[in-house]
Amino acid sequence: MKFFEKVANIFPEVRGPSEKRLGFKVKLKWTLLILVAFFVLSIIPLFGLGQNALAQFESLSIILGASFGSIMSLGIGPIVTASIVLQLLTGSGILKIDTTTPDGKIFFQGLQKVMTVFFIVFEAFIYVFLGGLAPAADLLGTSSYLVMQFTLVFQLILGGFMVLYMDQVINKYGFGSGVSLFIAAGVSSSIFVRALSPLNSIGSWAFSSGQAPIGQVWVFFQSLMGRNPLGAALALAAILATIFIFLFAVYAQSMKIQIPLSFGRVRGHGMRWPLNFLYTSNIPVILTAALLANIQLWARLLENWGKPILGTFAGNTPSSGLVAWIYPPNLVHGMITGSLAGIDIAHAIVYMVLMVGGAVLFSVFWVQTAGMDAAAQAKKMMASGLQIPGFRRDPRVLEAILNRYIPSLTILGGVAIGVLAASADLLGALANGTGILLAVMIIYKLYEEIAQQHMMDMHPALRKMMEK
Repeated sequence: MKFFEKVANIFPEVRGPSEKRLGFKVKLKWTLLILVAFFVLSIIPLFGLGQNALAQFESLSIILGASFGSIMSLGIGPIVTASIVLQLLTGSGILKIDTTTPDGKIFFQGLQKVMTVFFIVFEAFIYVFLGGLAPAADLLGTSSYLVMQFTLVFQLILGGFMVLYMDQVINKYGFGSGVSLFIAAGVSSSIFVRALSPLNSIGSWAFSSGQAPIGQVWVFFQSLMGRNPLGAALALAAILATIFIFLFAVYAQSMKIQIPLSFGRVRGHGMRWPLNFLYTSNIPVILTAALLANIQLWARLLENWGKPILGTFAGNTPSSGLVAWIYPPNLVHGMITGSLAGIDIAHAIVYMVLMVGGAVLFSVFWVQTAGMDAAAQAKKMMASGLQIPGFRRDPRVLEAILNRYIPSLTILGGVAIGVLAASADLLGALANGTGILLAVMIIYKLYEEIAQQHMMDMHPALRKMMEK
């Protein structure tokens, strides 16, 4: 434990605010500043980059909050990968860390930082030396080629540390978390482009070049005017699938159980403690989607290296091996065009099972390690001076009542979000279906946090009551 603490202390970290509670304007300022910095860094290309074999993985880059070929090529991949590994180790009992104690929490955070730094360096070398991001081909066989490889690695590591520290700034000075914010930003920009962009695939004005635009809204109207019912049906299906996922995700996010509580010291005053149906929010589906995205990315890199252990690709689509079974087919597209086959249905079922199973597994792990279990919630209620009306003030009473809901919400919420995410991918919505779901949930939760912060700033008396 001391070894990891010493290693973690080597790397600097963003110092937390000296104030107990930051104001609304301060949080908004830092959130917008980091968001602008993320977009700016995402358009800065890597110096010396020649072949960009990762450019075809646009859907994966959205989930990873990355922009392949830029200094943000690693995105949140190292942070999420480190979190996945720690969740698996702690959830399975291989690594025993008591995160309910201050020392255990500090050790867990330090270990996560060390593992994140390791994956930043590791993934940077993998991306470059397995051919994902390679120098110009005319330098191959010369000493300059090796120099440029290490130059690319250095830039990727620099970008990885930027993401790490921007995430810390958001966590301590902004709204939500950096990981969630970067995913929502990438997905939102992708949906906007795919829905409304009048440009074609090569970046020129679509209506003057005669090629189809990227924006599916324009494709729909263009297909109607050109008497192309198949093209109009495909574009409309993608638009309707996006709207359906958006509405259903908002509805599921708003479902919650209200537990009535009273202030023990103030008679006649109480509140309701909300337990969301999607109890662990978007964290399980982020971890599941990132795990599947990493497998696809590794499969492509290994195939480029001449060792297709995880499968092969036909263009941008997996064609064989493990990656073919974890890749979601577009069922709606297949039904409209009449190309739907039995193997597509089998792939869809396997993908659905993986997404649901992964979401449930990570939901259980996250509740245990993030202080969301019944015991931790009971302690939090007691510390706030709350109790169940009609029951004695005892944390065991609160824990027993919470245990009626939290385990069930953890499982059912994990199943629901897994089904919703998988359905979004299989329906062929605009952008990555999982990304759309994540963006909706992230923005909804961000809206709630901003509204609560604004309300507390407008009503100081309410803020004092909540701090007690």
